[in-house]
Amino acid sequence: MPTLLLVLLLILVAVVCLVLLLASRKPDRFVVERSLVINAPPEPIFALIDDFHNWAHWSPWEKLDPDMARRYSGPTAGVGAVYGWESKKAGAGQMTITEVQPGALVLIDLAFSKPFKADNVARFELTPEGKATRVRWTMSGKAPLMSKVMDLLIGMDKMVGGDFEKGLAAMKDRAEQPATAA
Repeated sequence: MPTLLLVLLLILVAVVCLVLLLASRKPDRFVVERSLVINAPPEPIFALIDDFHNWAHWSPWEKLDPDMARRYSGPTAGVGAVYGWESKKAGAGQMTITEVQPGALVLIDLAFSKPFKADNVARFELTPEGKATRVRWTMSGKAPLMSKVMDLLIGMDKMVGGDFEKGLAAMKDRAEQPATAA
């Protein structure tokens, strides 16, 4: 029996070492991106992104926990607007708008404190396509070893990409109803 336990332990150590080796070879940065064409001009879509108070209309994480504690500071919208949250289901963190190009771009510093610490950048690009607008939502950041392990086992794109798709679909629904947009 002790030989079987030793063999199982050696196999477990070998698997952990293999996972760590493979994870360490992954890139030091990650990028998750989704885009969707919304049948609306850029302005009402931009208002949904540029004012954190409007995120409740489309953000998938807002719908995750109705008891989420939220705090807003700085200007209502645009550069310097800050949105912090704390939730049992959505973790905790803070977003700060760092750059805007009205109707075209919103850059956000995204600092997570729970369930793990991470500093990322969210980017929303709005590009007119005829009478519609393509919205491209990107999140990027550093990938420390634990992030690389998670990416290897689950996939960062798989973990976050579906939420981006839900958020863009909800944004589309909201923006395509002019009477309720923003």
